[in-house]
Amino acid sequence: MLNACCGLNVKKEKFSIMSVDNDSESQDCPKFKWVDITKDFFAASSQLQLGELLHDTSFGLFEAMSAIEMMDPKMDAGMLCNQIKRKVLTLEQCVEEGSVKVSGLDYQELIGIMDATLACMVTWIEGHSLAQTVFTNLYLHNPYIIEDRCLKAFCIIMLKTVDHIRERVNRAGTVEEEDFQPMSYGFKMAGDVTVTRALGMVKEVEEELGKLSKNTRSKPGEERSESQELQHQLVTALHVRLRFYKLFYSMLQSFAKEKCEGLSTAQKQLTQIVELIPLMKSSVPLGIQEGSSAASKNDYPTIMGFEPLINQRLLPPTFPRYTIIKPRLDSLDYIGVLVQTLQGVTTVPELASLHNTLEAFMDFSKSSPCVLSRSLLQLMLLPPNRRVFGQQSVVDALKDTVRAFIAPPALSPKSSLYNSSVAKEYVDALMSRAARPLCTMFQVTGHNRARQRDKWAHVLEDLSNLQEEADKVDAFLHSMLVKTERNRNHLACFGTWVLYHTLNAMINYTLSGFELELYAIFEYQYVYWYLYELLYAWLVSTLHRADSFLLEAENAPDMTQKGRSSKKKKKKRTRTLTRELTIAQAYQQMFGGYYKAVVAFQLCGKLKEPKFRFDNEEVRYSHRFAPFAAVLTPPFVQYAQYKETSDLNRYEPVPTSQEMFGSACKCFCQAKELLDSVSPQSEEIQTMIKIAKTNFVVMKLVVGGHKGDSKDPPDFDFSQHKVLPVIKLV
Repeated sequence: MLNACCGLNVKKEKFSIMSVDNDSESQDCPKFKWVDITKDFFAASSQLQLGELLHDTSFGLFEAMSAIEMMDPKMDAGMLCNQIKRKVLTLEQCVEEGSVKVSGLDYQELIGIMDATLACMVTWIEGHSLAQTVFTNLYLHNPYIIEDRCLKAFCIIMLKTVDHIRERVNRAGTVEEEDFQPMSYGFKMAGDVTVTRALGMVKEVEEELGKLSKNTRSKPGEERSESQELQHQLVTALHVRLRFYKLFYSMLQSFAKEKCEGLSTAQKQLTQIVELIPLMKSSVPLGIQEGSSAASKNDYPTIMGFEPLINQRLLPPTFPRYTIIKPRLDSLDYIGVLVQTLQGVTTVPELASLHNTLEAFMDFSKSSPCVLSRSLLQLMLLPPNRRVFGQQSVVDALKDTVRAFIAPPALSPKSSLYNSSVAKEYVDALMSRAARPLCTMFQVTGHNRARQRDKWAHVLEDLSNLQEEADKVDAFLHSMLVKTERNRNHLACFGTWVLYHTLNAMINYTLSGFELELYAIFEYQYVYWYLYELLYAWLVSTLHRADSFLLEAENAPDMTQKGRSSKKKKKKRTRTLTRELTIAQAYQQMFGGYYKAVVAFQLCGKLKEPKFRFDNEEVRYSHRFAPFAAVLTPPFVQYAQYKETSDLNRYEPVPTSQEMFGSACKCFCQAKELLDSVSPQSEEIQTMIKIAKTNFVVMKLVVGGHKGDSKDPPDFDFSQHKVLPVIKLV
């Protein structure tokens, strides 16, 4: 019927509808009256042209695209089981048949099962369903019937690990449906086994294998056969794996402790895990391996105890999703990266302020970490008790942050406002109001990079409202301050702090377009212009103002010590925003260089604007910066104002392309000099220096006439940096 509604070719099949006769004598067994509608159906569909859609109030395009044809192998995931020749058996049936062992497993089988299960878990963390990954392991369906102590302990600790990961990710709430599938499909996660008991079971078997590994070790001067050496390798490999799973689960438990009390323990456990991963990788070939060819096109080879299609009928009737389990070596590499990432996560609570913490969250997000590490970081910052790192209230943390950023008189012990109950009430109310948007900014960094762009746009609305309230609080506190301290100023203190975060959110929103490759080359001009002339210009000005407030606060007289000696002692500044200011100026110069280079390329005919048929530059401009219209400060620059400001004809004489290339060259040179002065230099700063230096050389070559005859457009290479490209001449 869908084909007919869409005006496509319709097969001459018979269609009918039914109605239920509830007035029949037997109410328990309703009778159906089938009515043949084939003739009417084809008569109606014949009036539709190819490509036309029939829209109904109850069945529109959304319903048509979402419709699933039941029992069609191409569309119903549950029908895949009918396309294979072998019979899909449960764990109990496999044990009865003898194809799966629950006792007497040898070391190679145990190693293979453990490695294959780890690969399934990694595949699940990457976004596939539990039913098609972890629970293709039949042993996990009912570990209590397993007689082998080693396998039973492993299955229980694996279930506990999976359940803990699922709970952590769900609680963090910063993932989307494409990131993670938390549905457990009704499987039991060994909830009746306590954490202590699960770890104890593994520890018992691990200690036995440790002793056996020592006893089978070769002694000095002893000649050993290949079988004896293989036996020792197998025992050691199995012992290493049990130790790994015990440490991995213990490490997750350490991260879950309140007030970040388990971080020191987690650091030690992560260090031990790092040492075990190379040993596991080297012994992967010792385990039993899958077959070389798949059983069918919808199947893949497995080892004993694994059935890819066992849970296929549990899946909802959707388009079949073919899940490819990650290779064992790749899964261990994945775990290695995860462990290294978590080692960096454990150092975040050591940062001084929320500003530094937010910067660390942003840098962490740029590496595109996995969903588990993102969730653990989010829960570390704001655990269930809603206190920063489980210790300090959000309001107090925000006060410390504002004090370190701009030192407003209301938060300065030297000021008369500090002990005022009225001022304290206003400040507490503002900080309580600021807690939500600031916490949201941290949560945004926990989402995947593609989703963050939309999240930043929503944050701007909250920050705009907060900006109005901050200005009102500043005005009220200023009126109180001038009564006792006429030479001090409280205007734009809290407002500057909110503006700083607003500008950062706007910048992150704009720059994410480069990372997601949303901008066409002909859009670079107004994007770079907005970053150079507006966003970073405002950010530099904001940081200058905050830095001057810090200097004023340090030099202000102490109003709480009246009557004492007023002699001032010269002392060095303890707080400064020099580093943040220098980096902001460097970014402004970088984007200024790009903007002027793009304009120069347009002037010399190397970048041509396409002839729009259904679109124009104003529509694109308004669409790209639409979220900024909700922000009062900085004001949104309309397209007409942008065209007027960026028009080169208002200069006399009108700059030539060579002059614009020369200006771009100076911008890149200034950016490099600013970045060279930054200390300490991170890896990103070093990359920026390299890019600025390269672009400086390119602009210098263009000014000198290099490839002046070529009309080929330049290449913007984002391989070194996701936001700052290297300009290449073609």
